[in-house]
Amino acid sequence: MPALTPEDRARRIKVMLFDVDGVLTDGTIWLFPSNAGNFSSSTPAVVEAKGFSAHDGIGMALARLGGIKTGVITRRVSETVALRARDLKLDFVYMGQSYKMQAVHEILEKESITLEEIAYAGDDVIDIPVMREVGLAIAVANARGAVISAAHYVTPHRGGDGAGRDAIEFILKAKGTLSQLVEQLNDETNPAAATMDVGKGGF
Repeated sequence: MPALTPEDRARRIKVMLFDVDGVLTDGTIWLFPSNAGNFSSSTPAVVEAKGFSAHDGIGMALARLGGIKTGVITRRVSETVALRARDLKLDFVYMGQSYKMQAVHEILEKESITLEEIAYAGDDVIDIPVMREVGLAIAVANARGAVISAAHYVTPHRGGDGAGRDAIEFILKAKGTLSQLVEQLNDETNPAAATMDVGKGGF
């Protein structure tokens, strides 16, 4: 039996999962002290900021419109990630995950799907255990070499620069639905399209 192509794998996908830092962002983590001038505290309060691509946001809307659920699994715990996840209406948000396959197994049970129906996009070595198990393993363009070696598909764009959109479009193209979904998303007479729109940044 011939080996499955990346496109074959993509046609099976029902859930698309992402790492956050280095995949949906460029990996930069900005830390700002929120009690500036108060140096008496041994553990000063910190505000964490990240930059996300708007292109990825539209990709999430296209995925939902196409019936693909989306989510993130990240090692860090971040209010910024929680806000962005709510903004994008993600189906799954797992933070503080040292061993990401634990989250994947929970998703499998919740959704009654198989590993072959999950895609995962990563950039660093902590993503490899998941990439080895899922049906479609995706590495961003600037991923570490070992991650690229573990991937079935490598995005043309870097993390934080539209790599998430690349992953989603690859799957939707393989399914033959991308062009139709773009038209649906832009169709003001389509009641489903408005429900797939991204959020309002916490407003």
